[in-house]
Amino acid sequence: MTSGTLHRLSAFTTDPNGGNPAGVWIGEALPEPDTMQRIAAEVGFSETAFVAPSVGANRTVRYFSPEAEVSFCGHATIATGVVLGEENGEGTYQLSTSVGLVSVTVNQRDGIYEASLTSVEPEDMPASSALVHEALSALRWTQADLDYSVLPAKAYAGAWHLILAVVEADRLTNLDYDFEALKALMLQENLTTLQLIWRESPDVFHARNPFPVGGIVEDPATGAAAAALGGYLRSAKLVAAPTTILIHQGEAMGRPSRLVVSIPSEGGIVVTGQAVRI
Repeated sequence: MTSGTLHRLSAFTTDPNGGNPAGVWIGEALPEPDTMQRIAAEVGFSETAFVAPSVGANRTVRYFSPEAEVSFCGHATIATGVVLGEENGEGTYQLSTSVGLVSVTVNQRDGIYEASLTSVEPEDMPASSALVHEALSALRWTQADLDYSVLPAKAYAGAWHLILAVVEADRLTNLDYDFEALKALMLQENLTTLQLIWRESPDVFHARNPFPVGGIVEDPATGAAAAALGGYLRSAKLVAAPTTILIHQGEAMGRPSRLVVSIPSEGGIVVTGQAVRI
């Protein structure tokens, strides 16, 4: 078996009890896929990143949830950046993922490492009425719950997500969905999470992210979905780029998370967060 070191961190927080836990495995060569899957299941976090080699200009990264490989994971990338910063110093690291090259810039701020990932080029498309109808049914929501100033959309910045905005914050607070029905729909539509959002102000959002395809009820901080949302907001002209938005996530789970999303006029979306050891 390929040897490596497993690190456990919580991303998008400075509190080990907040944020989204991630595993970061670093070695000289990646293990076999079935070994990575087994390790991710044993770790039990929503994702574990596998990184090799431990030093070098470009590192290959693969991401696994407890149940399946994931094309790209933001919070595990932030955690990876922090580990690389701790072990190799501040700077920019190039990560070769299955969806393309993702750069991660790492800095130390007040004794805590902060990482900023730049996503691959985002894209989006309108969500079909059939998809929205089935998603609402699985969520036990109605059309009246939706805020149509942010139209339902499928959005991508390394992984596909369904964006649904709600009118009232309470709709997000009381989230109780049909796990198996939503999982089946998401597998059919190649969705990684649902990005359920409430827009508190022009640049402040609250999000919840069901993740049944990963065997997880909910993700407390989802960097890939944050990047996808940033790209969609720019594409739909719902923000005036360049701009920065803040996403609060994980509050209802008791794991508060802060995701800072910088939306340039063009190109990849920048998602910034801190991460601490668990």
